[in-house]
Amino acid sequence: MKSTIFRNCDNRHVVSSAWLHTHLYDPQLVILDCRYSLMNQELGFNQYQESHIEGAYFLDLNRDLSSPIQKHGGRHPLPDINQLAAKLSQIGVTSGETMIVAYDDSRFGFAARLWWLLRYMGHEYVAVLDGGFAGWQAQNYETSSTVPSVRVGKFIPNIQTEFVVDIETVKSRKDLPEVVLIDSREGDRYRGEREPIDPIAGHIEGAVNYPWMEVTNEQGFVIDNQGDRWQEVKNAQEAIVYCGSGVTACVNLLSLKLAGIETGKLYAGSWSDWSSYLV
Repeated sequence: MKSTIFRNCDNRHVVSSAWLHTHLYDPQLVILDCRYSLMNQELGFNQYQESHIEGAYFLDLNRDLSSPIQKHGGRHPLPDINQLAAKLSQIGVTSGETMIVAYDDSRFGFAARLWWLLRYMGHEYVAVLDGGFAGWQAQNYETSSTVPSVRVGKFIPNIQTEFVVDIETVKSRKDLPEVVLIDSREGDRYRGEREPIDPIAGHIEGAVNYPWMEVTNEQGFVIDNQGDRWQEVKNAQEAIVYCGSGVTACVNLLSLKLAGIETGKLYAGSWSDWSSYLV
């Protein structure tokens, strides 16, 4: 059964607070709070406990959307897919049916990770909330501190292996004329002028810089005409996208999707994986 709510949403990848408010109690909808702070790892959950969109469940970047750190593989390796599928089932998500809206308060920085993961797992009925939680609050829409009860769903992953690449693939393909390698970090990190997290500053040789924060304005609303950003990329046969750890790169993958460019792939380990071999 295809999700009728998905067909009726105002954008298939980004929805407005007004649209979400209209569909807030639709049984086909699951709302997921992805708020997180790299500097304070418990902040997102604490914020969720204090106040969240009514009916929303919480997913944590480290515990739910990533797997434990190893020597290589990056700071936020992809999660155990079966564990994430089980968690999604427990909050009422049925693959191929349930519409999911993910939100954060970081200009899609963490919600887009979930958006990408769900699509990687074969679930296309997912969007991020334009403006995030702050945008929702600005409209005085319903919030709650109550954790919703367990719901019954059945999420069966259907992994889209072509959505992701590893370090060996990056090495073998990054210099091909039909491939573009995109670094999603801020310009000063790309240029190696600043590196607050990883042990080595710089970027992968040959990468071009498209900072992920350019996708939205300062209030976290998506900027119109995303295709204008990608004029020099749109004809590439493959766009490999990375960031520091494979999280905010997903904002650029969302932007590519909004621009109608279907060639985007995630280097999941990103600079934290690449640089781990240089230490």
